[in-house]
Amino acid sequence: MNYKKILMASAILLSVSFSGCKKERIFNEPGNLVPKTVDQDPSLSSIYVNGTQLHAEAFGNKDSAMIIVLHGGPGSDYRYMLNCKEFANQGYSVVFYDQRGAGLSKRHSGDSYSIQLMIDDLDAVINYYRTSSTQKVFILGHSWGAMLAAIYINAGNANKIDGLLLAEPGGLVWEDVMKYTSSIQSFGFFSEELNDAVYLDQFISAKEDEHAVLDYKRLLMVEGSEPKNDPTGNTDGYQMIWRLGAVSYNSLFEIGKRENPNWTINLHLFTKKVLFVYSERNKYYGLGHAQKVSSPFPNVELFKNLDAGHDMISPSNGWSHFYPKALSYFNSLKH
Repeated sequence: MNYKKILMASAILLSVSFSGCKKERIFNEPGNLVPKTVDQDPSLSSIYVNGTQLHAEAFGNKDSAMIIVLHGGPGSDYRYMLNCKEFANQGYSVVFYDQRGAGLSKRHSGDSYSIQLMIDDLDAVINYYRTSSTQKVFILGHSWGAMLAAIYINAGNANKIDGLLLAEPGGLVWEDVMKYTSSIQSFGFFSEELNDAVYLDQFISAKEDEHAVLDYKRLLMVEGSEPKNDPTGNTDGYQMIWRLGAVSYNSLFEIGKRENPNWTINLHLFTKKVLFVYSERNKYYGLGHAQKVSSPFPNVELFKNLDAGHDMISPSNGWSHFYPKALSYFNSLKH
């Protein structure tokens, strides 16, 4: 029995063993179903910015050129991107943070989210760690994190960023996002993971503010299938994570569906070179989609990450191609 099955079996056993308030207390008590967040565990590294508490840490010389690492999701965390600590050994200050309501960061109600709030959070993180006005700032974003990086630039911040590495953002126009995510999700609609999550609904229900239960159920929903069946070409199945943020994912996705945004209008103002990375094994990305998504930027270098899928930053085979290219790119802009 794999780890996911053990978790699900344990949750069901707890559910059928206890009832009423006692059961609710067991499921919602911090740390029982999923790891504690920073507001529940003071031993975790965190920062207070823009009215929230984020799980965050930095590596390297704080005064060196800074690389802000943006994880995917929405609602994932930066654990799977920790290979990027290697940039600190090459003279960079490398900053990681779990986005609002994601990973081990503090949870918030669904109606509190907005795209502008995510932009403001990113801006606040940059300002928190930046030590001087002359310090160069680069962003390395993966998947949703790459989208957020472009969204930040489009919102009038082109002059604040000195380099931009985008790894397989789903799209920067909502229609493209929906086409891409629908292709991937339709593959696994009858997957074992979805069946597990639906089955679990018989035993565990949750209110919209019961984040631990919702996060746990989302973990079961999105945990990757066997690599041989994964259309995104992921090597190790589901990426390593601490905790998923179900409410942040649902809220931000609903905002997209409601607002139908176009995040490309001002991207032409970012004239520095953008390194745009796509993977060799992701069947639903490829050169054509990479060209379409990156086209609003005036200065783009496309890079095909060989021997890798969408999870190119975490497994050793993808990272071995990604890292030297990324390092060369940042070094070219460092001085």
